Amino acid sequence: MNKEIYALGVGHNTPVFIDLAESCGYKIAGLYHYNSDRTGEKDHGFTIIGSFDDLLKNDLHGKSYLLTMGDNEIRRRLVNEIIVRGGSVPTLIHPTAVISKFAKISDIGVYISAFTHVQADSNIGEGTILLSGVNISHNNKIGTYCFVAGGATVGAYTIVEDEVFIGQGALSISGKVTVIGHKAYIGARSLITKSIKANSIVKGSPAKLISD
Repeated sequence: MNKEIYALGVGHNTPVFIDLAESCGYKIAGLYHYNSDRTGEKDHGFTIIGSFDDLLKNDLHGKSYLLTMGDNEIRRRLVNEIIVRGGSVPTLIHPTAVISKFAKISDIGVYISAFTHVQADSNIGEGTILLSGVNISHNNKIGTYCFVAGGATVGAYTIVEDEVFIGQGALSISGKVTVIGHKAYIGARSLITKSIKANSIVKGSPAKLISD
């Protein structure tokens, strides 16, 4: 039986996360946009029924929500506001993902896409997104509200702190990278060979500091 879920955010990522929700047995009940400009319109065949402000005026008990925006801070704020109002933001794991029975996945707002692997003794925090083909190696701790883009690999024995962005195809080497700090930004196809400080921007192979 299909379960209803409402999607927040109308943009390029929206259908990607709708596909994930539907693969997990959910039916999209409607969309919410960040403002009222598009209320009543349709996007990918689904009606935009209001703004975020419209949604958050309501008692949300018994309803489920899907957050489709890539901004980690916005996702965190909205998840907190939804839960305070009694709503739920369920974790969604694509049927083709491979999750070790020894891994721990938060039950709040984690999205794990197709063909992604989470190996043994790794921990995925609340609100984190792992897109298609990601490999989270064993004995890792991935913090809250991180975004790991398609094809990236996080090598073993790494702590990824909160709100980190890891770009497409990036690779961190097992045993070389102890910590990727809070809100660090790692460019696509970067090769990470050492720990990254909080708020740093790095890219390249090997990755070099662009900003901190």
